[in-house]
Amino acid sequence: MNADILKRLIRAIADGSQPDLDRLAQKVVDAERKTGHRRLADQLEAILSDAKRRPGPHGLQSSDRASTLRELPQSRRHGEQLATIIPREDLEHDMVLPAATEERFARIECEYAARERLGAYGLRPRKTVLLYGPPGCGKTLGARRLAWNTGLPLMKVRFDALLSSYFGESASNLRSVFIAAKERPCVLLLDECDFIARSRTNSKDIGEANRIVNSLLQLMEEYDAPGLLVATTNVESSLDEALFRRFDDVFLVPPPGTTEITRLLHMTLSAVTVDEHVNWQALVDELTGASAAMVVKAARDAAKTAVLKGRKTVTEAQLREAIDEAHRHKSGEHRAT
Repeated sequence: MNADILKRLIRAIADGSQPDLDRLAQKVVDAERKTGHRRLADQLEAILSDAKRRPGPHGLQSSDRASTLRELPQSRRHGEQLATIIPREDLEHDMVLPAATEERFARIECEYAARERLGAYGLRPRKTVLLYGPPGCGKTLGARRLAWNTGLPLMKVRFDALLSSYFGESASNLRSVFIAAKERPCVLLLDECDFIARSRTNSKDIGEANRIVNSLLQLMEEYDAPGLLVATTNVESSLDEALFRRFDDVFLVPPPGTTEITRLLHMTLSAVTVDEHVNWQALVDELTGASAAMVVKAARDAAKTAVLKGRKTVTEAQLREAIDEAHRHKSGEHRAT
């Protein structure tokens, strides 16, 4: 960053001029891109784009936004944000779950709401949760649901910024994230935590990989933040065994059964009219074994097809076509991996 832009930036901060700050921020991005720092420029531009998507009464005012950015943990070496805040209006939270799984989520929410009453009896509410299960079945959505129902902001860890090849830096970054969660009540989301929690026994890297696992174990052991910590994984078998003992609750978010698939279809299509002659059982049979995400996507695609064709009713043929396309997409993903 050249001296002229730096002086103007500091002057704009001192004056509290948001329009000037916005213009200068873009100049910084352009300058970094011209000097060949494309990764940094892309990251800065993403931060600006995220702020611009949240204007008006639903977004943060200038002073609030600046305060939030200051509160987010940053890496010492590059100053990158180690986490992002998911705005409340972006928290999808409607889930269709088997009764037993729904009860596990509800219990966490209930204990959080009654935390002071439990504390009066020397009881500690569940605060750390590990959700595991196959891709697309609602683990990340479960974290969003917990944030919505507890009224806590959702802070999602950015593993791309947290992990470093420098000695001890990944563990230091992780500690900064936990400190931020303690200072600011939130649902701290370690999404796909196997990135930092792989078994030390199976790891080929006895250095930095083991250091970050050890750091995570220690931070989990000492965890006393006022919010919740939610970790998710698709491959729980790869996690370090010692980690499981650190969680207050560990449970499976399973693929939807026939009852859940039926409810998902009806819920997703509730805003449109569906042909009364649709054979729901046949559609459910075709979707048996699919993830919740796949069921929702097929229903949404069928609805969009009907709307784009100017029809007022979603037909069975459109639903079958969308389901077939979803199956083909899934098969293509498997071949690619």
